[in-house]
Amino acid sequence: MRPALAVLLLALLAGCAPRALPVAPAPGPAAAQRIHVVQPGDTLFAIARRFGVGVEALRTANGLTDDRIHPGQVLVVPGPPPPPEVPLGYVEEGVASWYGPGFHGRRTASGEVFDMYAYTAAHRTLPFGSVVRVTRLDTGARVTVRINDRGPFKKNRILDLSYAAARELDLVRTGTARVRIEVVGFEE
Repeated sequence: MRPALAVLLLALLAGCAPRALPVAPAPGPAAAQRIHVVQPGDTLFAIARRFGVGVEALRTANGLTDDRIHPGQVLVVPGPPPPPEVPLGYVEEGVASWYGPGFHGRRTASGEVFDMYAYTAAHRTLPFGSVVRVTRLDTGARVTVRINDRGPFKKNRILDLSYAAARELDLVRTGTARVRIEVVGFEE
């Protein structure tokens, strides 16, 4: 009788045992995703800029058909594509602009706090930490900046300079100027 009682007891205990949980998939592309809880005043554009991803990538990752979001909504922020390999000496010409007072003290796409008095700039694709020599084409004035943000978000512009860098190029009053940028190094 005792073996039967033992079997019955084991059967009862087995029924109470927790079920095995499914094994989590190996880290893959989803591991690059981040989460953002929408705050009052957030826009899809501002969130995309903050994380250095495209608005369309945010829409796709969250199944959105338009730009409407609401405070408290949880968004998946896809990992940015790997930065392109940009060799030393990479050169690009185009229009540069500047930004400063409205962004001073706020986080850049690289995560550091923007300081409008530092020699930094925003570029759409150059890796963060790229050191770039900027030459104003009409005057020859030069300044060296470090890429720490994403932008500019205006059509036909290649670089957004901090106030300090724009001042060196005498760009503050005019707002924009044609420039040549050249990657001269990298800073961690």
